[in-house]
Amino acid sequence: MASVVVVGSINLDIVASATRLPTPGAKVRDALLTRHPGGGGANQALATRRLGADVALIGRVGRDAEASAALALLRESGVDLSAVAAVSDAATGIALIAVAASGENQIVVAPGANLHLVFENPKIPAVDAFIGEHQAPGDAVAQAVKNFEGFTCVALATASEADEVVLRDADLIVVNESEAAWYGDSLALRDGLVAKTFGASGAALYRGSEQLARASSPAVTAVDTTGAGDAFTAALTLALVEGQPHAEVLNFACAAGAIATQRSGAQPSLPARDEVERVLKEND
Repeated sequence: MASVVVVGSINLDIVASATRLPTPGAKVRDALLTRHPGGGGANQALATRRLGADVALIGRVGRDAEASAALALLRESGVDLSAVAAVSDAATGIALIAVAASGENQIVVAPGANLHLVFENPKIPAVDAFIGEHQAPGDAVAQAVKNFEGFTCVALATASEADEVVLRDADLIVVNESEAAWYGDSLALRDGLVAKTFGASGAALYRGSEQLARASSPAVTAVDTTGAGDAFTAALTLALVEGQPHAEVLNFACAAGAIATQRSGAQPSLPARDEVERVLKEND
C-alpha cells in the first residue's frame, strides 16, 4: 500500500444548491442548504485514502464545533490526523458554495485557522508521496517540497504567484486551463511533470513542451464539480507512485474526477477505488 502525506486546507463547506447561480446583485430563492466537510487538503487526503493509500494530513482547525464536522469523514475513513492541530484564536475554515443545476459553482472561502498552517523545516514522514495545496498559507508547501525526499505533487489551484521552489522542484504540478495560461512558459521550462485539466474534455500530461499522454473523461451528468479537481490530483499522484504507465495514469485520474462530479458535496462525492476501476472497464 502506498503512503501519502497531504498538506493543505481543512474547511466546512456550506452549500446552497439552486437551479442557477446568481448574477451580481441578484438573488436566487430556490436553494437547498447542506453542510459537508471540505477544503482542498482535506479533500485530497480523503480522496487518496479512498483510492487505497495510507494517508496522513497536516493542517489546522479551530477549537469549535465546526472542526468536528470538518474532520468527520477523514476520521471515519482512517486518515491519520495526528498532525492536524486546533488553534484557539481562529475559527475552522468555512467555504460558502453556490452550486447550479448544471454543476457549476461559485465559492467564497473564509480560511480562518488554515492561515495558521505556517512552519519552517517541516518534518515530513518517510512516505512515498507528498501532496501540497498551493492555497496553503505562506511558504508551508514550498518548505515541504524543499525538505521532502519522495515524490512531490502540488495542485496550484489558483492563478497566483507560486514559490520558485515549487515551480522548480515539485515532481508534479497540476493546473487547469486558465491556470496553465496564467503561468505560461514557467511550466514548459520545468524538468518535472505538468498535468493540465480541461474539465469534461479530459486532461494531458507534459514534461516540458512534450505531451506524454492525453485522456478523455468518461461522459457523466455533472451534479457538483467542487471536488473533481482534488479527486483528479489524488488519483494522478497515487497512480504515478504505483508506477502505472502515463496513459493509464491519466485515464485513472480522469475517471476519478468525473465520478466526483456526479454527487453533491466535495467529500461525499469522492470515489472508492473499485468504483473508479469499474468505470474504466465500462469505458474500455
